[in-house]
Amino acid sequence: MAAEKTAVEIRDDREHGKLVAYVDGAAAGVIAYFVMDPEPGALVPVHTVVEPAHEGKGIAGSLAGEFYRMAAREGVPVVPLCPYVAKWAQRHPEQAPAVSEELVQGARQQLESHPELL
Repeated sequence: MAAEKTAVEIRDDREHGKLVAYVDGAAAGVIAYFVMDPEPGALVPVHTVVEPAHEGKGIAGSLAGEFYRMAAREGVPVVPLCPYVAKWAQRHPEQAPAVSEELVQGARQQLESHPELL
């Protein structure tokens, strides 16, 4: 049986490094991310979380897709350090361009030197 799709509103909270999915006005899922230095080097998702009551409804996939669309609108790459977003990117290569290993290493180094981004 296919996952049930839910009407989702997605908003970027850049100040707090969160792309948030809302269902009926309540937060249902989030991708935590940071903007790689020097700005705007890349958008780097580090965690994807969906509230248990909303699992299996396509919310994480909607968030990942919107994350890549947001980066494309801004003209910056996505460096998917989040395991979920990395898997989503592998399944949707037409929407999720690959990035250089150098960029991935740079994002990892920035994350390691700023643990508050986790």
